[in-house]
Amino acid sequence: MTRAHRSGRRTRWVAAAAVTALGAGTVRARRRLAALPVLAPAGPYGAPRPPLPGWHLITAPGVAADEATVRAAAGHAVREGLEVVDLVPARLDAESTLGLLRLLDPVAHRTDRCAPGQGAGHALLVSDDVHRRAGLDSAVPPGSTADLLRLVRTLKEYAPDATGWAIAPGLTVPPPDPARHAEELRARGLPPGLLSAARLAGLALLVKCLVSAPRWGAAATALYWLQPAVVLGPARGPRPVGLARDTAARPLRALSGALRTLATPAADPPDAAGDTTRRAAYTAELAAGTDRFFEPRRPDCPWCSAPEPAVRLRTPDLLQGKPGRFTLEECRHCGHIFQNPRLTRDGLDFYYRDFYEGLGGDGAALVLGRMSDTYRARAEMLRPFTTPRAWLDVGTAAAHFCNAARTVWPDTRFDGLDMGEGVHEAARRGWIDTAYQGQFPDLAGRLAGRYDTVSMHHYLEHTRDPFAELDAAVKVLAPGGHLLIELPDPRSRAGRLLGRYWLPWFQPQHQHLMPSGNLEQALVARGFTVLAVQHGAAHQSNGDFLGAVALAANGLAPDPDAPWSTVPATPARRAARSAVQAMAVPCYAAALALDALRTVAARATDGGNAYRLLARKELG
Repeated sequence: MTRAHRSGRRTRWVAAAAVTALGAGTVRARRRLAALPVLAPAGPYGAPRPPLPGWHLITAPGVAADEATVRAAAGHAVREGLEVVDLVPARLDAESTLGLLRLLDPVAHRTDRCAPGQGAGHALLVSDDVHRRAGLDSAVPPGSTADLLRLVRTLKEYAPDATGWAIAPGLTVPPPDPARHAEELRARGLPPGLLSAARLAGLALLVKCLVSAPRWGAAATALYWLQPAVVLGPARGPRPVGLARDTAARPLRALSGALRTLATPAADPPDAAGDTTRRAAYTAELAAGTDRFFEPRRPDCPWCSAPEPAVRLRTPDLLQGKPGRFTLEECRHCGHIFQNPRLTRDGLDFYYRDFYEGLGGDGAALVLGRMSDTYRARAEMLRPFTTPRAWLDVGTAAAHFCNAARTVWPDTRFDGLDMGEGVHEAARRGWIDTAYQGQFPDLAGRLAGRYDTVSMHHYLEHTRDPFAELDAAVKVLAPGGHLLIELPDPRSRAGRLLGRYWLPWFQPQHQHLMPSGNLEQALVARGFTVLAVQHGAAHQSNGDFLGAVALAANGLAPDPDAPWSTVPATPARRAARSAVQAMAVPCYAAALALDALRTVAARATDGGNAYRLLARKELG
């Protein structure tokens, strides 16, 4: 077979895959659209009525809702047990409607307590209780569609299983503003540059398929071109403005929109003054160098005290791109892997800052909000052994696990402990009942014997002294109580294959990575009986190849606009970062496929990139 024949055959397979993906996406969009209820107002109400008690209507600029629509939305909310209703305009333009349907599954997101809030960005009906708990000010309306998109993400957190969506025929909205498209994508937690690069790559792929595999290429192109009409044409409820025109011009509009987004400079952040202050603070800290953030190197293993550990890995900060280099060493005797030299407390504060909160808060929340299946699997691990009544989640961050675990154990009291301020926000949302902020060993005395379940999910590897954390768990657990721990598995084959680009190394945050056998021995020494250990079931689906691509792309072109960046944020550096992210798009697609295969293999062989362990504290 000649090279030309092989190339044509590959192109046909790619075109067939494109047809399959576009077809599946079209069917999915139709199904999601059918799941959106349509408000049916009873008709005009005549004389104006007093404001609707118990509800607040929040609209973006230029949006108007008649009284019949508002009262119909309130009636729908009461019938369905909702506290937040996102009103989707029936006359929303086709691409905005399709974009919403890609992100929003009305059925699944209603019951998925951790799913990020998505909406049309035009109008929200909010109950008094959620309005109050979220600290909203009725006198300060949203300044833009992007503000409303950010708001629905927040309100979904305060009403995790009581947020719904409905098509509102009586809602009038202004036409979309292309100049604000990138800002609105960022408000949804999506990277405009990467999405635009992916769209351009998709259009280029369609052209290549048309040339090299005309039949399949024509089918893929026709399906893409006609998708708005196929999804929205005969639909119940939405009546997009200019549907025929937008369908006919779709490829050209997609091309021009992607190029416009790539050419648009990044908008100033909403907190521009805060960003200036943040940059000044980082500049002052970095003026003294990063050596002061490290303790002296230790000559032995912190787990078993064996001498002369071997260097396993050296890496810069590929997560945020902050200055500094980090070394992981491996004990030749017990296999414990640890950061050496270890960060000081000031160093930890520096490298954690703006990761889970501050600048990185939205990104962290987006990632943590997509792990509902993992959270439920963790909670389900206890089912054969006990019924938890009082559960403390240590290192809870914003308590996403506790929020999801309530669907498995609805009668359990969930409390959370963490160093960050987010633990208090989790209590305000109702994701946990009680919030504790501080170090677990420091708080263990006052919590002694209060809990029948303690969990540590991807927490122990972050701590400076894992033994002190396990001793604290012994104190806090009542006799017969259960300890659930999940950790990265340092013996994962992917760790050796991917080197510094294996995401679970997670430098500089991970201080200790212990093999499961080491942890089991430490627990037995503290009076625990190990009940179950899971490896394949604990595998993190996108933690290997997808994570490696993200780390590699970030390492090649760190964000020059980050406040800790030590290089000038020139147009050339910004363009280089955009180019690297664009070139990474096909790599992300390949990584997703590899991770899917890796997950199947991990489940089948019971060997993944993480492990989960359940132990019981024995009586006496």
